[in-house]
Amino acid sequence: MANRSGDPAISDDDGGPRHDGRPTGSGRARRSRRGIAALATGLLGASLLAACGSGSDNTLIWYINPDAGGQAAVAAACSKELGIDITTQVLPQDANQQRIQLARRLAAHDPGIDLMSIDPPYTAEFANAGYLAPIPSDEQDRLREQAFKGATAAATWNDQLVVAPFWSNTQVLWYRKSFVQKAGIDMSQPVTWDQIIKAASDNGGTVAVQANKYEGYSVWINALISGAGGEIATDTEKGADAKLEVDSEAGDDAAGVIHELAHSAAAPADLSVAQEGQAGATFGSPQGAFMVNWTYIWTNYDATQPDVKKDIGYARYPQTVAGEESRPPYGGIGIGVSNYSDHKDDAVKALECLTSPENQGLNAELTGNMPSSSAGYDDPKLKEIYPQDLLDLFQQSVDAAAPRTVTPYWSDISGALLSRFHPPSSVDQKTPAEAQKFIEDVLQQRSLL
Repeated sequence: MANRSGDPAISDDDGGPRHDGRPTGSGRARRSRRGIAALATGLLGASLLAACGSGSDNTLIWYINPDAGGQAAVAAACSKELGIDITTQVLPQDANQQRIQLARRLAAHDPGIDLMSIDPPYTAEFANAGYLAPIPSDEQDRLREQAFKGATAAATWNDQLVVAPFWSNTQVLWYRKSFVQKAGIDMSQPVTWDQIIKAASDNGGTVAVQANKYEGYSVWINALISGAGGEIATDTEKGADAKLEVDSEAGDDAAGVIHELAHSAAAPADLSVAQEGQAGATFGSPQGAFMVNWTYIWTNYDATQPDVKKDIGYARYPQTVAGEESRPPYGGIGIGVSNYSDHKDDAVKALECLTSPENQGLNAELTGNMPSSSAGYDDPKLKEIYPQDLLDLFQQSVDAAAPRTVTPYWSDISGALLSRFHPPSSVDQKTPAEAQKFIEDVLQQRSLL
């Protein structure tokens, strides 16, 4: 989040925006950029800077989110290609703890970070704070030409591409083929949330979603509002005075879908605490019918439930409003260069190699996190793992995806949104107006999360 002057204010507890499916709590404390710098310096002092200082003149340190080895493999490939030793340091599993660790060290101007993997909700916050080194205009042009529209939208702040899109995740509608055959629903045509909720309710099935009080639920709310033609906020260049649009027809449509599922027979018993893993377990149960979830689900049941894997079908994310094209969620990682690195030039040069289509494909093969470019999908190994029509669906979905509102204040917006939309069973026609009022009060510092 940011204060009224536009500088970031990082909470010192477990709050703020999260990456897809990694839980955190709610943020409370507000500190200005100067306050965070003092905090970081006071707590950690020179020992942190010495311990975490930058590498040798021929070494770049890349801070990465935990994965199955994809980023380390890419770093090794680029080290060989560039003749620069790119080493990786793994951040905490919890994505908001990643944000806090990076922000505190960057606020202290720690030179020990050269490159960093950044989740989309943090991009504007870090860029607005001056933490990210500028990417040269010719490299920005190359990255824009290479990447999907959804990926570049999430990586852009103040009309500048501030991180290099690396991988781009999206959600599709997964369904059990045996169930839709029994229910008689035609999955070759676009379907709405109303249709799948009714089909599941009438035939003893469930619709698995992410609706715990965490960022994954904000992802769902954002996709529902975007799918109805709206946005959570616009005019974000005005900072805390951005125009909030949760209390709108699109917000009403989104609340209607959540209310309908929460009060239907299709609602899983664990709806209010469901994250990606719980949704996957529900989908794999005998009552599994439909699920919205990320790309990794395709290989999720290979070893443990091969019968479920054989029964999986897939389609475009459901429509919020019949006849209006859905806007699937967008997730992923962009690679940023620290403005306080002693090796900024080398780090900027490394972006081209790290985010090349070949290395995007390598990362996708190892982690299931899909490339941010269509060229990355040409990797032969991916075609061995995923059917071509599923790869095509992933690409179409990423290109049509709706990133969460790109603003330094997303932490505040997301936290306030969740406080009024959770639990799902409490959502009704009054929720959008109540949520918008609370978001506004938080942004204007009249209320605390």
